[in-house]
Amino acid sequence: MRRSVFTLEHGFDAAFGAAGNPLKQLGALAFLLLWLLAASGVILYILLDTSAQGAYRSIESLAHLPFATGTLLRGLHRYAADAFVLVLLLHLLREAMLGRYRHYRRYAWLTGVPLLPLAWACAIGGFWLNWDRLGQYSAIATAEWLDALPFLASPLARNFLGGAVSDRLFSLFVFVHLGLPLLLVFGSWAHIQRTGHAAVFPRRALAAGTVLLLGGLSLVLPVHSQGAAELATVPQRLAFDWLLLFLHPLVAATSAEATWVLLAVVLGALFALPFLSRQPRPAVAVVDPDHCSGCGRCVDDCPFGAITLAPHPDGKAGKQVAVVRAAACAGCGICAGACPSSTPFRKAQPLLTGIDLPAPTVAQLRERLRRGLEQGASQVVFGCACGASAQGLAGPEVLVIELACTAQLPPAFVDYALREGAAGVLVAGCREGGCEYRLGPQWMQARLAGTREPHLRGEVPRGRWTAVWADAGEEQVLAEALGRRRAEEESIA
Repeated sequence: MRRSVFTLEHGFDAAFGAAGNPLKQLGALAFLLLWLLAASGVILYILLDTSAQGAYRSIESLAHLPFATGTLLRGLHRYAADAFVLVLLLHLLREAMLGRYRHYRRYAWLTGVPLLPLAWACAIGGFWLNWDRLGQYSAIATAEWLDALPFLASPLARNFLGGAVSDRLFSLFVFVHLGLPLLLVFGSWAHIQRTGHAAVFPRRALAAGTVLLLGGLSLVLPVHSQGAAELATVPQRLAFDWLLLFLHPLVAATSAEATWVLLAVVLGALFALPFLSRQPRPAVAVVDPDHCSGCGRCVDDCPFGAITLAPHPDGKAGKQVAVVRAAACAGCGICAGACPSSTPFRKAQPLLTGIDLPAPTVAQLRERLRRGLEQGASQVVFGCACGASAQGLAGPEVLVIELACTAQLPPAFVDYALREGAAGVLVAGCREGGCEYRLGPQWMQARLAGTREPHLRGEVPRGRWTAVWADAGEEQVLAEALGRRRAEEESIA
């Protein structure tokens, strides 16, 4: 399934570029749509008559605002709601297909799953406020569905038997549509709490394109009401929103009880998924207080907020040390690559660093590099275990060192390899947006470019090292990059 996801995303990369690929920014897109819903919803609430008799007229009057602003506002709110639910579904599906619900991602998964039914509940309540024929049908169908629950004291559908809806009941509709979105905002905040550098806004080009697309739909296919609600009659023909109101035809096709059971099974399976995984827990980063300066670089670079700073155990005032929360640690090693004491040029034996993985440690990486160069390797490839596999490049003259994540590699290792006799170095990592640990390629590119600490010295000859970014299945990209690397060296020689 991972390969299928990558194949699809690479097609979108070709069309939009990796930076503008919407499939790689689904979470950020969802936040953009949530902000758009909130902004348009506040304006609509100001214009809405919140009485049962005046709601329909106030919504219809939007069509008469100058320059089609009312039509645009109403359409943006409706189409953003459809897009929000669709993006949430795609986001959940993508993460599930990539297996991103285990161990250190469990918290994000368990706080993300409830957002989907909550978003649907918010959307359904929005149809009621329009109080047209569709809103009438949805409100009554929802009440009848809820009446199937055994613990309700009195049937909710009874509220619609009097021939008219009271302002008191309509105020409940308003409360539902205002209160549930507040829970949605709070749930979204909780969802990203353990995610370092969470993207809550997509790239500008993607954000602008999304807003323009929704605005264009609002004007080309304007949202219309379907006649004022009439409780004395049953709507015969309705223009249905199958994405947001799928629940009603599902209940009609089965039964209220069967629908409750189905939803309970689906949600139960989604909640159980992280606990059913048999994949072993990744190794947890280890802090050496004697070599940790408390600089905080590992804290800032950690993709999952697994590292914090605490008072140093030696008790010196103001001195701090990194502390790893094991349950949130991904075992990616990005923290080791960020640690200033991870440089291979240190003379200490054994080579110890402030924070490191149990294996391979920075010392083990240096020893393997030394041994490979002593055995005659002229090319060094630092590969990523989650990206395109570099193992097929290994040979007598090519030393391949695989890392949990490319950003586990301290940039000084490139300089060190060249000084120890390597003719060239190839650093390989995942494509932008394709990293298993989210931020690996981003941090590594910045370190190699000298814009993020620790950085590669500017004096290192740029012509002797190459960085290439390729996902699993794109091994040919690495082979071609290595071929160019060797051809350039032969031409110089």
